[in-house]
Amino acid sequence: MARIGSYLVVLSLACVLTLCICDDESNYGGQGKLFPRFYSSSCPKAEEIVRSVVAKAVARETRMAASLMRLHFHDCFVQGCDGSLLLDNSGSIVTEKNSNPNSGSARGFEVVDEIKSALENECPNTVSCADALTLAARDSSVLTGGPSWMVPLGRRDSTSASVSGSNNNIPGPNNTFNTILSRFNSQGLDLTDVVALSGSHTIGFSRCTSFKQRLYDQSGNGSPDTTLEQSYAANLRQRCPRSGGDQNLSELDINSAGRFDNSYFKYLIQNMGLLNSDQVLFSSNEESRELVKKYAEDQEDFFEQFAESMVKMGNISPLTGSSGEIRKNCRKINS
Repeated sequence: MARIGSYLVVLSLACVLTLCICDDESNYGGQGKLFPRFYSSSCPKAEEIVRSVVAKAVARETRMAASLMRLHFHDCFVQGCDGSLLLDNSGSIVTEKNSNPNSGSARGFEVVDEIKSALENECPNTVSCADALTLAARDSSVLTGGPSWMVPLGRRDSTSASVSGSNNNIPGPNNTFNTILSRFNSQGLDLTDVVALSGSHTIGFSRCTSFKQRLYDQSGNGSPDTTLEQSYAANLRQRCPRSGGDQNLSELDINSAGRFDNSYFKYLIQNMGLLNSDQVLFSSNEESRELVKKYAEDQEDFFEQFAESMVKMGNISPLTGSSGEIRKNCRKINS
């Protein structure tokens, strides 16, 4: 009987601990932590709502999955994952949407508006725009055949934006390998994260202006990039003439721009990476090259690391507790 009594005490303690671990935000007040069940009581349908809106948007246009994922990436690299990219010009706010990395290319804001409107209807003043965007990025992966992961939640929204941060922190399509790695490192992300997160380019498109220099003037001497596979380069020149056509689109992954898989890495090995920032992962660094080969050979390994790196990126400098606010409209601060 004594043993049974001891067992029941231990079991009871285990249940209490489990409840503390799994409960919602009420048990985390002031601790500033992100955790997946943050809205379990305050807005239990939050993830379902986000998933539903994103699913409709991707059904209308498969490309939207890549656009939403890119918004999350460009948001997190500026002031952390705080929804600052979503702010329009207003009052003291100078929008990041007009920065060099975002102007004319960042898209999907209307989908975020739709998500936020649905969340406000269900549970007003509860779910942040930053969390909504983070969930949308995860759902964009799943809806195109990529991995899923538990999203830590509890971010709050910024009341400021930073155009200079957007211009200086976000890696560009023509950056060197060392510049790309440095910009990731400054956000607490390592080489493995660089390669895995770049794998998101297995979906989506890029404008000619982002890679045209590779076709005609890679080094400023009027010569094309010699690392670019010749038949692929010839095909790209048809879409992107030397003069004009800067807004024409080409698939980042030539055969599966709407399907999240590991073919992106296979094409890098064939010197068919669209952007310079893609191809340098294979051509400029031995450790990076080995990771490209690894993910090209094992899609499951890539998916596992991509999910891990997305969680890591989503944890960059979040606003929590009483910091920031929960915006009613993702495009403007509340006051």
